[in-house]
Amino acid sequence: MESILVLTHADESGTALTKASLEAVTAGLELASQLGASLTIGIVAANPAPAASSLAATGARLLAVSGEPFAQPRYATDAAACEALCRAAQATIVLAPASARFTRVAAGLAHRLGGFVDTHITSLNVGSIGGTEAIEATRWFYRQRVEAVLSRDLRPWFLLLDAGTHTAFAGDPAPAQVEEVAVQLPPIRTTVSGLREPKQDQQTIRPDAKLLLVAGAGWTKKQPDGQIHAAEAGDLILGFLHAAGASLGSSKSLVDQGGEGNSVLPFLTHLNQIGQTGATPRHAKGLSTCCHGEEPHVVGWRFIADRRAISLDPNCGWTRGKADVVYIADAFQVIAKLNALLEVNKS
Repeated sequence: MESILVLTHADESGTALTKASLEAVTAGLELASQLGASLTIGIVAANPAPAASSLAATGARLLAVSGEPFAQPRYATDAAACEALCRAAQATIVLAPASARFTRVAAGLAHRLGGFVDTHITSLNVGSIGGTEAIEATRWFYRQRVEAVLSRDLRPWFLLLDAGTHTAFAGDPAPAQVEEVAVQLPPIRTTVSGLREPKQDQQTIRPDAKLLLVAGAGWTKKQPDGQIHAAEAGDLILGFLHAAGASLGSSKSLVDQGGEGNSVLPFLTHLNQIGQTGATPRHAKGLSTCCHGEEPHVVGWRFIADRRAISLDPNCGWTRGKADVVYIADAFQVIAKLNALLEVNKS
């Protein structure tokens, strides 16, 4: 009989679980239901009580490690905490969100417990191999172009779940019984003195945003007046991101222009790149602008639910079945109009 443990951790506020952690809880509930297995949820937080109350409706056994050492991500403390939770739960299957915090410790944790780890898991199902019930974990390879289904006999099996692949668990808060797990901490040599991050108006990558705006090379090409308007393009794009709370993606051709001596959008980096050689985001909606929808770029849109595009070319790739809606229009004019409407609604 399998025993399932879902590892979770608090967000920056320290009072709630991250969205990715709540998605992992949903995955754990679904898998436990399919297997008829016991479910335990482990919480890593300085004060796990608020997070535990949000999980009361799961009916799962709740374990937690608490204390100031677990307030901030750190390999030594997180690895020790997760190891203690796994041993207390005696888990054979361990699910965890593929957050930076848990991805950092997953391989070391699996080694400590003599298990195996698989990453970038997008779905979990129960199938049959040779007439025996088996857990099947799905993931993608080669820039999300090849899908594989994995099954392993080795236990414990650690599975890191990609964000956006499950619905975040949402239950009514209620008093919850939490079992405190003692952790034997190693000597701590790393001190977290604070966080340095871009200001909100400088942040362009927002994984939790509902909308993804993708800019193509057309923004820095010559416009109908024969001139390049890169500065205006930058202002329009940033204005839309701030007004709509959207995340920013880019085609490879646009981010590559900086090395080719062409006009560029200074706030773009290869971290914004979407496609076969870039990221594969999972936003609810996506809007492509000044991009022709070539196949390598469209690969990155695989998991976008509602795909729309703005292009002056009625024969571009987007109009050939790669987008749900295509607006044949000038992106400069459309985004300027959208920014004006968003500004009116905000006021």
